Amino acid sequence: MSTQSEIESEYPVRGGTFVGRVVSTKMDKSATVRWEYAEKIPKFERYERRNTKISVHVPENVTLEEGDQIKVGETRPISKTKSHVVMKVFDDEEEVQVEEE
Repeated sequence: MSTQSEIESEYPVRGGTFVGRVVSTKMDKSATVRWEYAEKIPKFERYERRNTKISVHVPENVTLEEGDQIKVGETRPISKTKSHVVMKVFDDEEEVQVEEE
């Protein structure tokens, strides 16, 4: 697993970033990441948990396993389903700071 602070990529990040968990690494140069968030329901004055699954590009110098926590950034469309790239892989001990935008 890579322990670099920021991963160099050929695709510049030009949009939002988020932290998610790797669900699948079966594709070549790609991974599926689940991003979980809470959505407020005004009628009931409560929050419900929701999630989004996104296909991300994995640079060649990075190895991912299922369950890894990563930082993902939006970039130009790479393929039909990929428009995000892995920016950072967090260690198990490392505290993840979630940035709300």
